[in-house]
Amino acid sequence: MKHTILALSFSILLASCGGSESSSSSNTSENTSTGGSAQSTSEGTGATDGTTPSSESKGSQLIATSDCLSCHKEHDKLVGPAYAEVAKKYENTPANVEMLANKIIQGGAGNWGDIPMTPHSSISKADAEEMAKYILTIK
Repeated sequence: MKHTILALSFSILLASCGGSESSSSSNTSENTSTGGSAQSTSEGTGATDGTTPSSESKGSQLIATSDCLSCHKEHDKLVGPAYAEVAKKYENTPANVEMLANKIIQGGAGNWGDIPMTPHSSISKADAEEMAKYILTIK
């Protein structure tokens, strides 16, 4: 009985992390290119580490309008690791931005535990890179 409940809970959790981001992804590309007022989704992360505010805001906006927050939070572990933990583990380099962008698109497992990250194949490489750039600025 416990195994059935655990399997059912895991299935529901996994399904919630893999929602349809295709419409929100295409909408955010249009909305964030203008640098609109949606920049308030950045929670106190300044651009003092060499990142540009527009890059940080775009990544924050893309994350806010995707299903990422179903499994991740900025500073607290949820289903997946906190973004601050990801930033602590990976240095903010172009190679790590590309690697994390590929993880966002392709999904993966094993780096942060047994629960796999759902692939997000409808997110463009450019958007995934903006998201990764933003994540790596969170302290």
